[in-house]
Amino acid sequence: MIGRTMASGRRALSTALVVVAASAASLALASSAAATPTGEFANFADCPLSNPATVACLYGLTTSGEFEIGSTAVPLTKTEVLQGGLGLEKEGYSEIVPAADGNTLSKTPQTVPGGLFKIVAPESWPGWLQSIFNGFVNKGLTGVTATTELVGTARLNAGAALIGSGTALELPVRVHLENPFLGSKCYVGSASKPVTVDLTTGTTSPPPPNEPITGSPGEVEFGAVLRINNNSLVNNSFAAPTAEGCGGIFSFLVDPAVDAEIGLPSAAGHNTAILNGSQEIASAEAVRASE
Repeated sequence: MIGRTMASGRRALSTALVVVAASAASLALASSAAATPTGEFANFADCPLSNPATVACLYGLTTSGEFEIGSTAVPLTKTEVLQGGLGLEKEGYSEIVPAADGNTLSKTPQTVPGGLFKIVAPESWPGWLQSIFNGFVNKGLTGVTATTELVGTARLNAGAALIGSGTALELPVRVHLENPFLGSKCYVGSASKPVTVDLTTGTTSPPPPNEPITGSPGEVEFGAVLRINNNSLVNNSFAAPTAEGCGGIFSFLVDPAVDAEIGLPSAAGHNTAILNGSQEIASAEAVRASE
């Protein structure tokens, strides 16, 4: 049953790409001298069209969700962007070619609730008072931000994303923690020890104590631009290493303190990522033709 469903999903994706290619051929005849993509292709301004590996363009938004490592959960309240090119598909996956400006995954700082000491207003307080108190704690010397940064090659399986089965998006990342006390080089994960998050729009199978959670393929719109709206990518079976570089020259003292506060290293089954948003995909030729 799963095999037939996957085959159906791939046929749907192939049909979409045929539509995209046909649209590209017609648009190529009307190509203009503009420097950037226009119209419905405007979001692909940073698609690396000059890179020969690029056969399609990707623009994705994460508008809400959560990234939890150990005992610390960070709500995603600011929009994050994943963009770039897509290479030829190999075994279902397409590598994400770095964006033209190098900003493939936007470095968007998210506020860590409670700041450095995880001090949060009691829920019994009036909402307006909670807001004032939490705003005070989350700023200045006690405020901490967490920024997810790409440290390797991301891969997309559009077919898996559409049918809600298997890994849809592979993200090798590190989490950048910033605060006047922590300094500017405090990280959880690195290029050599990334936090590898394999996201699915289906249902996860994590080790305990985490329990399965389910994402959503969202709503698909076929056309010159393939749009996937209101989808949810999830994973709660990845692991996270210890923190490094916190506190500058005093990292030998601060790193263990950060590890103790967050709960690092954090084994698989103790971490969760939920990314809600949308994606757009178009052929590179269609995007070029719109310039």
